[in-house]
Amino acid sequence: MSTRTQIEWTDTTWNVASGCTRVSEGCRHCYIERTPPFRMAERHFNSPEIGASTGLVLHPERLDAPLKWRKPRRVFVNSLADLFNEDIPGEHIAQAFGRMAATERHVFQVLTKQHARMRSLLNDREFQKEVYEHAWAYDQDGKYDPYDRPDDWWPLPNVHIGVSVENQQWADTRIPALLQTPAAVRWISAEPLLGPIDLTKTLPHNCSPLRPCPRPIQRINWIVAGGESGPGARPAHPDWFRSLRDQCADADVPFHFKQWGEWAPVGPLYGDTEEADNAHMEAVALEVHGRREVIQLESDGYIAVGHQPSDPRTWLMARVGKKNAGRQLDGRTYDQYPNPHPSQEQQ
Repeated sequence: MSTRTQIEWTDTTWNVASGCTRVSEGCRHCYIERTPPFRMAERHFNSPEIGASTGLVLHPERLDAPLKWRKPRRVFVNSLADLFNEDIPGEHIAQAFGRMAATERHVFQVLTKQHARMRSLLNDREFQKEVYEHAWAYDQDGKYDPYDRPDDWWPLPNVHIGVSVENQQWADTRIPALLQTPAAVRWISAEPLLGPIDLTKTLPHNCSPLRPCPRPIQRINWIVAGGESGPGARPAHPDWFRSLRDQCADADVPFHFKQWGEWAPVGPLYGDTEEADNAHMEAVALEVHGRREVIQLESDGYIAVGHQPSDPRTWLMARVGKKNAGRQLDGRTYDQYPNPHPSQEQQ
């Protein structure tokens, strides 16, 4: 099994299952569907408004792979599936968590859109017991004893649990479930970002000596954001990423900007500034000489066609491809990561 990956925020992928079911708008142009063998075996699901489903395949033969990796690494669990997909048996998920527990040298990054099953399983005492027994069975040092389980072993300190939130609707739905889920590190993947997201209700930005946060804080520890890539990719307004970056800075939460995706910002449409003048000139050059599509993107995500946009924050965006678009935001690369093993007080 190849473990190489081009995902910027991880070192290795570990697919104990592959295949997925579309559940929300962020899934519409998912890369999994374009990945062999799913590209050849695509079948239509019963929700045509969000496209297709690939079907699901379990890979029990891959479960032991982390035990063989001696060098510590960040491991993205199931880049080609959702670990909490309703069609993945709980036993299979428990076996995967058991291997994670048995390999504390690695940091495992779990990401899901199935927030309800995530919350239910990870809060379930029987599931936790099952994970512990698998960890004891597969730990090469034999330090896990199913008859002498410590009280503080759960949540697993090397497992980071995250949810995908593509817009405000799903942020308001999935993040509360994440905050109700035991996790050493909780994180958010705002990719593909399809609209502005306000996280002020969930980031502890307003904690102060005069207005202390409740203890222990159930907080978000990391945010990854990025635009959509691939066929049919939808553009993301620069202000959406800037807002998330600034919210993270206010809350002292690490921010990782993964990519612009298919569409790159050219510059503002309006303004008596050198930046706007240069943007207009670059847009014309891209369209005429580069044969690139250039659009007028308003701050709410509306693409203005055939008329002058009324939004003063309208931005010129060019379809240049993921590689050319890059991953700099306002001239800076954001590669921040959370503390891999935060203390209980920091949760």
